[in-house]
Amino acid sequence: MPELAARPQLTVLIVDDHFVVRSGLAASLELDPAITVVAEAERGEDAVAAYVAHRPRVVLMDLMLPGLGGAGATAAILATDPGARVLIFSSYARDDEIQTALDAGALGYLQKSATRTALIAALHLVAQGRRSVAPELERRLGALRLGPAITAREREILALVAAGRANKEIAAALGISEDTVKRHVSHILEKLEVNDRAQATAEAIRRGIIRMPE
Repeated sequence: MPELAARPQLTVLIVDDHFVVRSGLAASLELDPAITVVAEAERGEDAVAAYVAHRPRVVLMDLMLPGLGGAGATAAILATDPGARVLIFSSYARDDEIQTALDAGALGYLQKSATRTALIAALHLVAQGRRSVAPELERRLGALRLGPAITAREREILALVAAGRANKEIAAALGISEDTVKRHVSHILEKLEVNDRAQATAEAIRRGIIRMPE
């Protein structure tokens, strides 16, 4: 009887700035005999060099890295090899940050809170050149692309609104007039399709435009 062809090994490069995270991921992934972690990197710049040296089938990339961030590292890796396959694996990111990484060429995004089973499934999807993004996130990213963009200044104002600051306080904090703040707030409500500041805060947090106030 002819022998069955061996399943191609899934080689992985892990990019994360925390040694404990990298070590834990490597140990967990290599419990699966079909997966081999061929290299690790803690900075975006190191990830590019490691990719060129090892040519893994998938790069498991954190977004928040010192120096060159995850989106920048993804773009740099794709510049060296347009066929490179990157899965973003991050603890928290705004929707627009995730979209930036996907625009840079990443094929998927998964939160670090995901199960090992979900991570392995996502790695295999990305290794096949398929997209791996949760349906709810796909929906939010679609709305983000279709809707009017929130500007950097509007994001600053949204963060202060979420912190409970009045227009006068926001104006003083940003060095602009109170009328200018009012105009920005009006534009924000319109772009988010909400009626008041409380709804704007809730919607901005839901979309990942701002973080939950601490």
